[in-house]
Amino acid sequence: MNDPILTESKDGVFCIEICRPDKKNALTSAMYTALADALDAAERDAAVRVIVIHGQPGIFTAGNDLGDFLANPPLQENPPPPVFRFLDTFSSLKKPFIAAVSGVAVGVGTTLLLHCDLVYAGTSARFQLPFVSLGLCPEAASSLLLPALAGHARAAEMLLLCEPFDATKAREVGLVNAVLPDEQVVEHALAQARKLAALPAASVRLTKQMLKSAQQALIAQTMQSEVRHFKERLVSPEAKEAFAAFFDKRKPDFGQFNQ
Repeated sequence: MNDPILTESKDGVFCIEICRPDKKNALTSAMYTALADALDAAERDAAVRVIVIHGQPGIFTAGNDLGDFLANPPLQENPPPPVFRFLDTFSSLKKPFIAAVSGVAVGVGTTLLLHCDLVYAGTSARFQLPFVSLGLCPEAASSLLLPALAGHARAAEMLLLCEPFDATKAREVGLVNAVLPDEQVVEHALAQARKLAALPAASVRLTKQMLKSAQQALIAQTMQSEVRHFKERLVSPEAKEAFAAFFDKRKPDFGQFNQ
């Protein structure tokens, strides 16, 4: 089996590739661990100045592998479940974090972008925040960061209705910096990373810190609250119905639940 998380470090740029295309780069518990380990390694390595994450042309990530997710539900406290460790890791990176996105970017594939410093999308990019439709709630501080970025009305539309939106809308709301042809998006992100890597590293990190400092405590507080509610929702009747309907390939029936 090929390694689903590939890394390469060159000229100050640490590149992470999600590589499970046969499953639309759906993330398993083991992949979350590998991603968190890769980000930790990049943060510790003095030679790394910038971190880039991407998938393949036409695929970023479909979010959680639901079969693996239900087999390994993130309910324990210690050690923290791999998915929550990954969220904590990318939300507190000190080095610049860049994403190149094309194709599907579902769930955490969209919320992690809220923590990136630069995001570039291919024309095929399709974003979705399906938490409510799965009987769950937002994660990765998206309930804080998305309204701050897009405004309440557009954030409510994306988080409550759970409908996919394209790269043009993502650009309009400020989620991505630019939209490019799919075949150019990774190289463009790497080119921007190389520009950053050539600048004074301490100044770059300080500027990132200053840009994020006003929200950092709120982000941590919001993520803690979201995790608590997410765990409660994960064992709720609505979530059980949503997941059962997904695997049964049918429309879920939420009308049976009164609260």
